[in-house]
Amino acid sequence: MRLTDCARRSTPPRIRQRAILDTAAAMLEEMPVSAVSLNELSRRVGLAKSNVLRYFESREAVLLELLDHNWRRWTAELPAQLDAAIASDATAQQRGQAFAAVLTRSVAQNRVLCDLLSAQAGVLEHNVSADVAARYKRSALDNVAALAALARRHLPELGDRAGQLSAQAVMVIGAVWTHARPSAAMLAAYAADPSLAALRMDFTGTLEEMLATLVAGTTARAEG
Repeated sequence: MRLTDCARRSTPPRIRQRAILDTAAAMLEEMPVSAVSLNELSRRVGLAKSNVLRYFESREAVLLELLDHNWRRWTAELPAQLDAAIASDATAQQRGQAFAAVLTRSVAQNRVLCDLLSAQAGVLEHNVSADVAARYKRSALDNVAALAALARRHLPELGDRAGQLSAQAVMVIGAVWTHARPSAAMLAAYAADPSLAALRMDFTGTLEEMLATLVAGTTARAEG
């Protein structure tokens, strides 16, 4: 969404903020987080970089806002998917495996969310003020709580550990996404020495296995 000179003068601040976020979201559909620059964002939205910084203090602040939006949308879509996949009369192990499968399948369809989660701690939480960081963390706590509520609904055996499971599940998603997207140099190394390919991760297969293991382990600790 590019703002014309006339639109820039007459558009309310909240509309300009929305235009910046929508433009950044469109860029993330084309490129990874690492390639999104403030200069290109400003050019595409039709604002001077100084004007973009009036609404968001940094590139990272824009991307943290988008992470929150994507995370909330993902969580909002999960209840129907979990209800359809998990039978209430199934065993705890079956429900745990189904829970892991649904989380994996749903998040694998959201490349932007995975990319943002993988960059959260190492990139996005840097170059922001304490106020922005605190605001994002409050939203993140709400998002983890929403996922925990879904976990308790389908896996009541978790009890108070549902929050811990949910926070760790989100961390696992970001970590696996990073390792499942090797650099060009690593791909060349795999091609040159097929024995190294054993270290290459398939995102969905690895994530589902790790989430199922996390659910099983957390359930066992809760019951123990």
